[in-house]
Amino acid sequence: MSAPPTKVVIALGGNALLRRGQALSASTQLKNIRVAAAQLARIAAVHTLLLTHGNGPQVGLLALQSAAYPDVEVYPMDVLGAESQGMIGYLLEQEISNLLPPDRRAATLVTRVEVDANDAAFAKPTKPIGPVYRVDEAQRLAESRHWVIAADGAGFRRVVASPRPLRVLNLASIRALLDCGTLVIAAGGGGIPVVRQGVDPTFQGAEAVIDKDLCAALLASSLEVECLVLATDVDAVYLDWGTPEQRALGNITAEELSAYQFPAGSMGPKVEAALQFVRATGGRAAIGTLARLEDLLAGTTGTQVVNAG
Repeated sequence: MSAPPTKVVIALGGNALLRRGQALSASTQLKNIRVAAAQLARIAAVHTLLLTHGNGPQVGLLALQSAAYPDVEVYPMDVLGAESQGMIGYLLEQEISNLLPPDRRAATLVTRVEVDANDAAFAKPTKPIGPVYRVDEAQRLAESRHWVIAADGAGFRRVVASPRPLRVLNLASIRALLDCGTLVIAAGGGGIPVVRQGVDPTFQGAEAVIDKDLCAALLASSLEVECLVLATDVDAVYLDWGTPEQRALGNITAEELSAYQFPAGSMGPKVEAALQFVRATGGRAAIGTLARLEDLLAGTTGTQVVNAG
């Protein structure tokens, strides 16, 4: 009797689907998704797969489009997050479904994630969204639209609050879909951020974007998967990134990786998510480029994080 399929969570970075410097167009995004879809379909053929994705460039573009229509007040971030889940999820679902066998199904689930209304992140925005701007453009937009702007590589981007995910409200539905063999696309953009209202709780949307890697780690731990793959636009976690001394980390223990510090707006959340998952489950986390998803899952490329021993 063959072993049961491995259960895997793969998180696709928003910058992996729309790489830095590329046009923020549907056709560009579709082209990148088609490249990823071939690998994802092959993975789904032999593994139980939950797919999640970032939305930084996409939700930033939706925010710009909303602000461009002055007769209607700007749409809140939770609604824009839901829009991005539908848009990216649809493209992923369709392109992967085109490659799956007829008896395999994919489904996109609009997913709410609870955050704490008193999270300190609301007072200190760090999550980059939207395109990269030159310094003069960034200063003008910060003044005219009351945005918080922060450096991102050689340019600048808008940053918004990024509270920690506490609970995936749609977890039971995700589990049911996985149990019946469905490839599930869920918690896109880290999930739609909602906060609890009252003792007998109702929920209300929050003006934030949850980090998708931290949400992916929460999902992977809750679903007891064997491997968490964090796909981005670089091939590994680097020390001294952007300097002549930069060097990639390959196989490393969680204890060893925790000794290093990484930028909060870029690699920091991925490393934190990997550590969180590995420590909670004893499973393996992989960080690397979207172009080599299958190799990341196989453990032959990227940064592979495991528990000591």
